[in-house]
Amino acid sequence: MPIIEPLEPSASWNQFTATADDWDAADPALLASMTVQMHLIRAFEEQVLDLAGQKLINGPAHSSIGQEGGAVGSAIPLTVEDQINGSHRGHHQFLAKALHAVQPDGFSIGDDWTPEVVTVLRRTLSEIAGLSEGYCRGRGGSMHLQWKEVGAMGTNAIVGGAVPFATGFAMAHKLAKTDAVAVTYFGDGASNIGSTLEALNIAAAWKLPIVFFIENNQYAVSTTVHESTADPRLSVRGLGFGIPSWRVDGQDALAVKLLMDEVLAHVRSGEGPAVVEADTYRFFHQNGPFPGSAFGYRSKEEEAGWRARDPLQLAEAHLERLDIATREQLDALRKQCKAVMQQLSDTITEPDPAGRPGQLRIRPELWPSASFIDVGIRGEWPDAGDRVRTEADFTDDELVKQRFVDTIAAVMHRRMETDDSVIVLGEDVHKLNGGSRGATKGLPQDFPGRVLGTPIAEAGFTGLGGGVALDGRFYPVVELMYADFIWVAADQIFNQIGRARHMFGGDHDMAMLMRLKIGTTTGYGSQHSMDPAGILSNSVGWRIIAPSTPLDYVGLLNAAMLTRDPVAVLEHDADLYKLEGLAPTDLDFVLPFGKAAVRREGAEVTLISYLSMVQRCLDAVEQSGVDGEVIDLRWLDRASLDWQTIEASVKKTNRVVIVEQGAQGTSYGGWLAGEISRRLFDWLDAPVLRVQGGEAAPSISKALETAANANTDDIVAALARERLHAEEDP
Repeated sequence: MPIIEPLEPSASWNQFTATADDWDAADPALLASMTVQMHLIRAFEEQVLDLAGQKLINGPAHSSIGQEGGAVGSAIPLTVEDQINGSHRGHHQFLAKALHAVQPDGFSIGDDWTPEVVTVLRRTLSEIAGLSEGYCRGRGGSMHLQWKEVGAMGTNAIVGGAVPFATGFAMAHKLAKTDAVAVTYFGDGASNIGSTLEALNIAAAWKLPIVFFIENNQYAVSTTVHESTADPRLSVRGLGFGIPSWRVDGQDALAVKLLMDEVLAHVRSGEGPAVVEADTYRFFHQNGPFPGSAFGYRSKEEEAGWRARDPLQLAEAHLERLDIATREQLDALRKQCKAVMQQLSDTITEPDPAGRPGQLRIRPELWPSASFIDVGIRGEWPDAGDRVRTEADFTDDELVKQRFVDTIAAVMHRRMETDDSVIVLGEDVHKLNGGSRGATKGLPQDFPGRVLGTPIAEAGFTGLGGGVALDGRFYPVVELMYADFIWVAADQIFNQIGRARHMFGGDHDMAMLMRLKIGTTTGYGSQHSMDPAGILSNSVGWRIIAPSTPLDYVGLLNAAMLTRDPVAVLEHDADLYKLEGLAPTDLDFVLPFGKAAVRREGAEVTLISYLSMVQRCLDAVEQSGVDGEVIDLRWLDRASLDWQTIEASVKKTNRVVIVEQGAQGTSYGGWLAGEISRRLFDWLDAPVLRVQGGEAAPSISKALETAANANTDDIVAALARERLHAEEDP
């Protein structure tokens, strides 16, 4: 007979409940302060819903009415050095963090509002209304609230999208050896998201100082938590990763505060992450000023039951019972909070001269200027001073023959040697004598604790890198083992990292490097052979470098790491890693920013390419006898592309062939051909010709792989067609 023995989880899981005795023992000033803050947040949210009801909020207004207790209770124990982020429903958490930051000694019932408190309320309301005085200059609205200076690192419109970033904040705290923590707020919907689970696992494996705070408000839009998961006690997620977890009544602000005191002591002591689940309820629909019952997915009886447990009323009852405040004082507090919000609303609205009587509009002078639309997508080029050199500046004794992949390891070693803020993370980067191909050789031994081998969790560790970048104290270098894995980490790469600077106002840096290995011609087939240049170049916020020689790798990497932007570096595996070329002994030099290289001058046709296809273009020109000019782009993103070099060449040759190796569907040359035609139409004697791979991704079969990718013969054939067309022209 089989033996069955029960197993115990490695972490504890507890229900935490505050009693009347806890309220009796609490500092009256604390209870009063929590009540004032909850009232301020409630009045703020009611004013937002009022504006939304008048259609004065562009986009959603995700109110947190009913959920104030968990936000205030969890924020009061935090310091300014502690960092939080959250989801689309994050007004209450943002305000709780900001109000506590500007008035850390608390709030007293009946006191006047300080200018700092009024400023927080005004700038937050302005942001939600999309106005230039908002914390993100109007770009964030209801769903993207950020004030980095007080540790409010940004709320997020993608469900679960912010959670991996918070592990990055926690990693920065750990590397900086502080006792600060990260708190990431998310709901029942995000508890089932893969990136959230990846973040839980990484945080547990690395003992990161982070609290995963689940606001279980029972609904993801209209879908109940009972419908979406087998166990609606969402804190059970923590047990699967060995994380101590707690459940608490989210309507009881004191219970949440007392629990957070205990949880933060655990996390600050270096014991790793914790999970807190606060049972709570949003009184209104997902978006706007109507209850869920108006849409038929909740009953009025259910809503009434939760309203009877309103966190404000629960707190007020204790304050009255303990003679901390009278009913009259509490009613006056409510009116005081409503009044300040009405006054602030009046400062951003005015009667609409074109509307019906009583209709309001946003004051036109408060809108951001239309000229602000593209400001802050990326930073300006830095000043590299005397580090800038070109290939022509190197003498023979400054160059050594070296394999491409060894150059990668050498320059990364130099960057980590000269900058303690650089960290490297990715799958197997800490083992196998330099990872899967040797690109991190020597780094784990020489920089212990700064080369982090990750779980197979691309969304999780890429997002962690993004959080480290947003924090700003460390420079993350994230390696994706194959470029195809950008699809696995797509939300973090495109929605989060690439857009973070711009959507939060354009002022803060997002400095990080993402190394992408292109597996074309390695025999790894359809899911490991993608060239991501076309995908990345059509996404906001990323700079892209494509080094085709060891010398270029050093100069481009150093340039990339001087920018304060996210930069993707593309690396050809089989086609470049093993090749020997001339590498510089000067591992600090910087190639000119945004500058292409003319690898061969010619007069008949301009060939534009990058990475391993540059050499194939040179070979094809020699084989065909066509006098082609070969341009190695080096910088591929739209903002960095060297149009000066391209234009000069096209005006000379009047014909263009764009050459790339990969498949048509993810082509880089598609948009480039259109842009060349738009900019340089008057100088073109023929349509732009493109050489690229086929429609299908490469297969495992050597024959099919060869057929799927563009090669030298394809370029020769294209040059022959160009020459024929030129001869046929009158």
